[in-house]
Amino acid sequence: MLLRAADLLRRDRESLAALEVRDCGKPLAEALDDVSEAAFMVEYYGGWATKLAGEIPPVGRRALSLVLREPAGVAALIVPWNYPLLMAAQKLAPALAAGCTCVLKPAEQTPLTALALPGLLAEAGLPPGALNVVTGIGIRAGASLVRHPDVDVVSFTASLEVGRFIQRTAAETVKRVTLELGGKSPNIIFSDANLEASIAGTCAGLFGNQGEVCSAGSRVFVERTVFDDVLAGIVEMTQQYRLGHGLDPATTMGPLISNDHRQRVLSYVEAGRAEGAEQVATGSLPTDPRLAHGFFVAPTVFAGVTSRMRIVREEIFGPVMVVAPFDSVDEVIGCANDTRYGLAAAVWTQDVGKALAVARQIRASTVWINDSQPAPTEAPWGGFKQFGLGRELGRLALDGYLETKHVYLNLAR
Repeated sequence: MLLRAADLLRRDRESLAALEVRDCGKPLAEALDDVSEAAFMVEYYGGWATKLAGEIPPVGRRALSLVLREPAGVAALIVPWNYPLLMAAQKLAPALAAGCTCVLKPAEQTPLTALALPGLLAEAGLPPGALNVVTGIGIRAGASLVRHPDVDVVSFTASLEVGRFIQRTAAETVKRVTLELGGKSPNIIFSDANLEASIAGTCAGLFGNQGEVCSAGSRVFVERTVFDDVLAGIVEMTQQYRLGHGLDPATTMGPLISNDHRQRVLSYVEAGRAEGAEQVATGSLPTDPRLAHGFFVAPTVFAGVTSRMRIVREEIFGPVMVVAPFDSVDEVIGCANDTRYGLAAAVWTQDVGKALAVARQIRASTVWINDSQPAPTEAPWGGFKQFGLGRELGRLALDGYLETKHVYLNLAR
């Protein structure tokens, strides 16, 4: 069924991508990539469905032990608005492969592609009732699922504050919980890196998807000897982004999700100025009068920052970057780890030994070397510290939806 569903996602790729653009504003090229990745996720976990084996541990000649893997039960899947279809697939595919039934709760801002999934999965052969989609605001629909005694697993992706509420609430019925929360990822550029690639990767790692990415590399640390060159390159690149309607092929950055969120991001820009940071770059907003009321924020870069500033410490979830120099490896590792989050980090250097040594010392669950933001379906995704609990993607994602049962057979009787 999952393999057929992957084929159907590919068949409907263009219409689903256009729906995603209208729902959350991202450029069409990014939405098309999201649908392709969602199809691959569904296909990948379709492959796992026939390989969830147990064990037969030796317990003596007169008994037989069977360790079985069984579905955990009903899974409540609560997904965010920045990658609506992709995150739905990221949770649905392993849950269904494990044999769980699912209640999918999309973000209230972006329900459209989630509402398209039940029909597509029914066409692929999913039995009636195995997937239900419940729309509504989080404090009603989402909280009700977390409280419900018949829900066995909750998988949630969004903010740290809501994640804390879910963890507290789920404890009342002792549910299994997977949480994927906020981030403030460091991006480290050493002087021996390919600077052109580092600058391009750094900008893509923050300004992609309008900066509305939990793993966005919003804190950039540059070795002092190349700091001026790298900062100049980043400033120049911010001017190359074209903001506009997501269905316009020329658009490389769309609007933010809502006016409330736009005001929140702009409040951080104001806070950065008020705390003494130097705003060294602001990209261009759309000039088309038809877009005058769009929720756009141009790529923005701050230098002259300190570790105590709000724009350095708090997740902004928008296209706002801070850039700071460093002088030594020990110094930059300390700066990178000076955050309550621990999702991801990027290291740019041509010295593989140094890259691996730094990667081992950074408190983050994913460290990219000479790249930024790849999240392969085949590898685990999660976080250290206050990013959350558990892992998604890869084989480990299946563990969140499986129970382990031991059956002991006395052969003597």
